[in-house]
Amino acid sequence: MEEEKERQAGAEAAKAEMRELAERLNEASRAYYAQDREIMSNLEYDRLYERLEELEQESGIVLSGSPTLRVGYEAVDELPKQRHESPMLSLGKTKNREELREFLKGKRAILSWKLDGLTIVLRYRDGALAEAVTRGNGEIGEVVTNNAKVFTNLPLRISFQGELVLRGEAVISYSDFKRINEEIAEADARYKNPRNLCSGSVRQLNNEVTAGRSVRFYAFSLVSAQGMEFDNSRERQLLFLKGQGFDIVDYRMVTENDVLEAVAAFEREIVSYDIPSDGLVMSLDDLEYSRTLGTTAKFPRDSIAFKWADEQAETTLRGIEWSASRTGLINPVALFDPVELEGTTVSRASVHNVSIVKALQLGEGDRITVYKANMIIPQISENLTRSGSLQPPAVCPVCGGATRIQKSNEVEVLYCTNADCDAKKIKSFALFVSRDALNIDGLSEATLEKLIAKGFIHHYADIFSLERFRIEIEEMEGFGARSCQNLLDGIERARRTTLPRLLYGLGIENIGAANARALCREFDYNLEKLRRAEAAELAAIDGIGEVIAGAISRYFQNEKNKTELELLLPELEIEKERTDESLQTLRGRTFVVTGSLHVYENRNALKAEIEKRGGKVTGSVTSKTDALINNDLTSSSSKNKKAGELGIPVLSEEAFIEQYLS
Repeated sequence: MEEEKERQAGAEAAKAEMRELAERLNEASRAYYAQDREIMSNLEYDRLYERLEELEQESGIVLSGSPTLRVGYEAVDELPKQRHESPMLSLGKTKNREELREFLKGKRAILSWKLDGLTIVLRYRDGALAEAVTRGNGEIGEVVTNNAKVFTNLPLRISFQGELVLRGEAVISYSDFKRINEEIAEADARYKNPRNLCSGSVRQLNNEVTAGRSVRFYAFSLVSAQGMEFDNSRERQLLFLKGQGFDIVDYRMVTENDVLEAVAAFEREIVSYDIPSDGLVMSLDDLEYSRTLGTTAKFPRDSIAFKWADEQAETTLRGIEWSASRTGLINPVALFDPVELEGTTVSRASVHNVSIVKALQLGEGDRITVYKANMIIPQISENLTRSGSLQPPAVCPVCGGATRIQKSNEVEVLYCTNADCDAKKIKSFALFVSRDALNIDGLSEATLEKLIAKGFIHHYADIFSLERFRIEIEEMEGFGARSCQNLLDGIERARRTTLPRLLYGLGIENIGAANARALCREFDYNLEKLRRAEAAELAAIDGIGEVIAGAISRYFQNEKNKTELELLLPELEIEKERTDESLQTLRGRTFVVTGSLHVYENRNALKAEIEKRGGKVTGSVTSKTDALINNDLTSSSSKNKKAGELGIPVLSEEAFIEQYLS
């Protein structure tokens, strides 16, 4: 076993070197082509590239993202269904740590994370990925092979040439989940949790979408490896997969003597673990013994899942804070004396709806027990005194408008009936501070909701006067002196902005960032000229048309909007921009960008370059398109096909740069 581990360590070191080489080479390409700077000589680039090729040939492994391999994007009309060769059973579960020790009965076992993503079955033939199928209902799954090919860490080629079948979990890390959500301006469009985002990403019809989601794969079991023997050890199977280039789930080998200590170690790690996990899995190492145990109708008898037992604490309820949201829904939040749970101090817990408030018979001064669901989300588990004295408010805490209790799917919820409630304007405020608009660091949608609920913000201009409420903000949950200062600093930086950013941030119907820039160029970055423009004048602008022109005209004629703008403008310093006609080399030309890029950092960067030069980027290929930019010239995607039908040239980034930007 020690010799095997040494060999695996060597393979892991080679894989780490391949990843480092790929990262350095890709960074050098981006710098050279997209940023017009050279961070590596051609000689050095060639040397590193040759070393990467050498390692790939020696190991037989080619990782996704390697510059030696390009994976084309494909779109399908639907995901085919496929029956698994053997049913994928669920696991029996326990929250009792002693049950884990009893389960072992003197045997060694693998204790690993129970990752919270989407289970995938992979099949390799002749050293190449041949098939990827989701777990589905355990008997029939969906074929997602194209999508698996763009997982960030999946080996597309391996050294083992026989047929190989394995199972693992596709996941999106908490940090990537946060990054992806921060790039979405519309709050309602953001994803609820990493598991849902991962499930949707893996099951996309177009793997170009999957490629942008940073999906990772962690192998947790080997189903079969043609002609291979593993000395009756499940751990050897995992080490074999690791040697083939797969990332495997983190694990510890345990016995009856140390399993509780290992569980405690995992428990300490989960606080900062970046991969979503909802517990642990323990599987016996002895493969032959496992086979003799068989299965029940639902569970294998050689494995068991462990769910964290919820730590509870007793405390005193001090009241309910009713928090209005953008939908008009008013959510109850319990406020109680601080208690320590799972290593942190908590004093608030969501109660979700009126039905739960009534069911728990909550009242001020009641003794309650609280816990953290999945060790993360504070909840009330029980009300020990049940006075029932707390009643839903008759008026909205934000605007003072009348409230109404209504039933939805047998659940009672509280709503604000005022259509002009400030809380319902959260979408407009979120857009105003978003990255392409005023770009205010630290002013997340959650923070906006808190500030609006406290009455600090009613107009856009109020954001620039939040210094008045410094003390109150510092005392808000999740804040402190440093967080408050960072927020106020971000607001100060945002005072200096550009007219296109402001125009986009106002939320005029159908005006995106691109249209905002086009309008500003047309009116020489003069806001007053734009505000006075007639609908007919606006409609004559290329790409605007009557519908958008009407929306712009109505917005600037609306008295309420006029007031908002008059209050806001004195708070801003709008940088004057002028169009340099000598740079407008792409005026009148239209392009479509698709697929992955390796010269520009991303499609938005290329789009910005085209628009800076007066060109336009659209989402679909039409007879008015000058060129489709796609590095995969032979792709069978719908855009490539449409370009072929219309005789539109398909250009790589390099060809586009040479033809249009040189």
